[in-house]
Amino acid sequence: MVSLSLNTKIIKLKKDDDYQTPKHVFESIQHLIPKDKVIWESFYGNGDSGKHLKELGFKVESHDVDFFDDQKFNYDIIISNPPYSIKAKVFKKLSEIDKPFMMLIPVSTITKQYLKKYFKDKIQIVIPEKRIQFIKDGVQNNRCYFDTLWICYKMDIKSQILFL
Repeated sequence: MVSLSLNTKIIKLKKDDDYQTPKHVFESIQHLIPKDKVIWESFYGNGDSGKHLKELGFKVESHDVDFFDDQKFNYDIIISNPPYSIKAKVFKKLSEIDKPFMMLIPVSTITKQYLKKYFKDKIQIVIPEKRIQFIKDGVQNNRCYFDTLWICYKMDIKSQILFL
């Protein structure tokens, strides 16, 4: 089990919180991300997501730091696949940060009260072309049993719901 500090409290992450996002997922949304902005890949994982975004030509801050601490680097947009077991805390913090973001989360998250509480009528949804198969311990998983989508905030996407 992985731990993450939150204002001196330790949040225990579940073992299934460490799945990594394949590069093709970032390739599918690259046209939605302004090239002149600095991205913070806020949930470092094994570091591959930040590398993928850099390989696509973006300026990226990707550090193994605690998302819930105040960051000492400059960034314009947050793009990540957060640990699903702490989504409510993540969206609360995102509402406090109040910067544009794209978070890759399970479809069921759009029905959660915390999302409505923090971002009612302020989000956009980007729906991937197909179910994403995540990477665990360097191995592509081909058995993902749930669908995901991107919850976006202040990303200036031209429609409220975008199908890729």
